[in-house]
Amino acid sequence: MNSEFLAILEYWEREKGINKDVLVKAVEEALLSAAKKAVGPARELRCAIDPKTGDIRAFAKLVVSDKVASKHDQISLFDARRLKSDAQLGDEIEVEVTPANFGRIASQNAKQALMQHIRRAEKELIYSEFKDRTGDIVSGTVRRFERSDVTVDLGKFEALLPNRERVPTEEYQIGERIRCYVKAVEQSPHGPEIILSRADPQFVVKL
Repeated sequence: MNSEFLAILEYWEREKGINKDVLVKAVEEALLSAAKKAVGPARELRCAIDPKTGDIRAFAKLVVSDKVASKHDQISLFDARRLKSDAQLGDEIEVEVTPANFGRIASQNAKQALMQHIRRAEKELIYSEFKDRTGDIVSGTVRRFERSDVTVDLGKFEALLPNRERVPTEEYQIGERIRCYVKAVEQSPHGPEIILSRADPQFVVKL
């Protein structure tokens, strides 16, 4: 996935404030299940994403042995010294075990894990940023209509201006900038939801 994957990470870090390193770590952990299926039994298997290229690689720790009984756990002294010149019997050496077809499988798992983590992180950011902002005045852009409710883009996050909180005589256009009163931050089955109002008496007081 390379450049595409890195572009996604950089977008979410830039636009949503979700740390790229945190996302990379979450994806690496999720990739382990795919790696275990593709690689098979392996000792201390881990996955790593190159932060510069986006390449996904799998590694396992092998014990240097004079006789290799299991290639999943052991490596010969001869092969070990090709990787590390001072390797000794009994040493543990981390060896790349990335399968030939791992890129496609890993890419699918990585994207799925990434989006799940982004959604979770975004919900946490919404709550942490707005939990103490009830009563504030915010500016946003009318993004879309869902029946009579209005979705307002506040920049990093979207908020809801319900029909009940609208001024009956007002009409809005997609792309229009409006100011609203933060009435509440409510927990819903889908995560925190920022509720806006233009009809609350406090909106006029705050203006």
